[in-house]
Formats: sequence, structure tokens, C-alpha cells
Amino acid sequence: MRAYDTLIGLLRTLSGVVVFGVFTLIVVDVFVRLAGLQPWLYSSVLVEYGLLWFTMLAAPWLVRRRGHVFIDVLTQFLPRRVRRLVARLAYLICVVSSLVFAYYSLQLLIDTITSGEIDTRAVDMPAWALLLPIPFCFLLVAVEFGRYLVGLDSMYRDHVEARDTF
Repeated sequence: MRAYDTLIGLLRTLSGVVVFGVFTLIVVDVFVRLAGLQPWLYSSVLVEYGLLWFTMLAAPWLVRRRGHVFIDVLTQFLPRRVRRLVARLAYLICVVSSLVFAYYSLQLLIDTITSGEIDTRAVDMPAWALLLPIPFCFLLVAVEFGRYLVGLDSMYRDHVEARDTF
């Protein structure tokens, strides 16, 4: 479990590095343009790749920290037992949908690797480079929602315990 937690932390850190790199590329690109120079061809492509990469790399950590979009306006008024059932159903839907995304993105990744497809925009890059983190990170997102499903953690924990003590 410690190795898994370390992996989630490393992905979070790598995501932060990618965000910083994207920020740096944008700032440098703007200054180069303001100086009247020709901007780098590859900066916009790398920013586009970076946007997807940092989103995917941070996703498992965000699920663990309950940092993703979470709407509990309806469930907060349900009785505790019903709320737990609804939560389990939501976790199950999240696990299944994450596994579906992981499966299909893995198939797409394999197809782009075997076909040798090239992403041709400002610069030529192998298409698999864009898709590389998607199946792996969706699998980890499924694991994180699975932790909620089996009861290792709850997205509702803080809200439920605080409200049910009165």
C-alpha cells in the first residue's frame, strides 16, 4: 500500500512539473512574440499535450483527496442508510466507467503504437505520446473509486459524520 501511495504522490508531483512547464512555455512564447521574434513551432503542441498529461496525471490523486467535482445536494437530505446505498451506486458507476475509459484508451494506444501513427501539427510527434498516460491513469482512478466502494474511505465521510452527530 505504501508503494501505491508513493506512486499516486509521484504522479501528482509530475503533474505539477508539467503544469509548471506549460506555464513556462506560455510565458516564454508571449515574450518572444512581444519581442517581435518568431515563436517556437513546438510550444503550442507541447502546451496541448501538457494540458492532457497534467489532467490525467493528477486525476487519481484528486479522486483520493476528493478534489474533483462532487455534488451532494441531493444526498445530504437522505437518511443515512439510503445515502450509503446511493454512494455505493455512485462509486460503482465511477469504477465501471473509469475501467471502460481505461480499456478503450488502451486499445487506442495499442493501435497508435502498432500503426506508427504520427500527430502532424506544428511538429511531427508519435500519436501514442499524447495517449500514453490515459489508460494507466484511468485504471488508477478506478482503483481510487474502488477504495470508496469497498469501504476503505468515503467521499461523504466528513459531511456525514459532522451532520449525524447532532
